[in-house]
Amino acid sequence: MLWTPRTVPRLPFGRILLRWEPASKAGWDVTARLGLATTDVHLATWPAADDDWPGLIRPTLREVTGLCSALAVATSALDFANRLAES
Repeated sequence: MLWTPRTVPRLPFGRILLRWEPASKAGWDVTARLGLATTDVHLATWPAADDDWPGLIRPTLREVTGLCSALAVATSALDFANRLAES
């Protein structure tokens, strides 16, 4: 995960940005964004999550972190295969 100010133009690949703000009635509005190679994507929103919101979102973030790791390995393998094919 990454802590950044709101003014950051783009997230690095594989980084997850969490933003939480007090909900209008109770709890927290939590939003997660994911940095991909060419863009950031909205990953999820948990509106009015209770005060234990880290426990609520942890499984989703763990899955996304694993997916990013798998994408990084696959990208490295493809780059390596392309270098071997060129030589």
